[in-house]
Amino acid sequence: MKVAALDQLWVYLSGNPLLSLLVTLLAFLLSVRINKLAGGTPVLHPVILSIAMLIAFLLLVDMDYATYFEGAQFIHFLLGPATVALAVPLYDHRERVRSMLVPLVLACLAGIFTAVLTTVGMALVMGAQRATVLSLAPRSVTSPIAMGVAEQVGGIPSLAAGLVLLTGAVGCVVGPLLFKIFKIKDPAVKGFTLGLAAHGIGTAHSFAQIGAIAGAFSGLAMGLTGLLTAFLLPMIIKLVGL
Repeated sequence: MKVAALDQLWVYLSGNPLLSLLVTLLAFLLSVRINKLAGGTPVLHPVILSIAMLIAFLLLVDMDYATYFEGAQFIHFLLGPATVALAVPLYDHRERVRSMLVPLVLACLAGIFTAVLTTVGMALVMGAQRATVLSLAPRSVTSPIAMGVAEQVGGIPSLAAGLVLLTGAVGCVVGPLLFKIFKIKDPAVKGFTLGLAAHGIGTAHSFAQIGAIAGAFSGLAMGLTGLLTAFLLPMIIKLVGL
């Protein structure tokens, strides 16, 4: 009787799009808990852990992505408002941003050209196909922009999104180590660096592990890098002959 009741419950839940929403929230809450137990290490970042858990769940129940997204789209919708909300802490530190505007823009441009040229160069040297190279090129911007830019220049949007997440995870691991090596203590510099190199995941890490100032500058770097990359990347791709 209990087995039959569980089967009926699963049939009901599996046909309800809110199952995806529930599973996503539970995966993230569990990931946050695991990350806290591990001392907040970026190696076990909640976003990466959540992705791994959700992939395992989808494979276990044999659910395709389109079905999963019917419920998960409610969280996806909140990505826009959450990104806009990053302007609030940035507004609180607007005077410092204004005083550092020129070096921030120059650092952003240097980061974009360095990320794109080194990535494209290494991919070409290793014999990657053109579509793969063009998917790698926008890896240092937030996923929605990277997917749009990759599609615009001839890359694969889904591959670009995966590479963006991998870049963010690596950036959160390597960034704090570099801060210690070079004895960087300014939270604004730390945040801007993580936002530039590790986009959304770096911004979340900045808010959670460093502070509001770092989070504000990380959000600025993420937005500025995405905006400039959308304009500059197609020109860079043409310059390198792809």
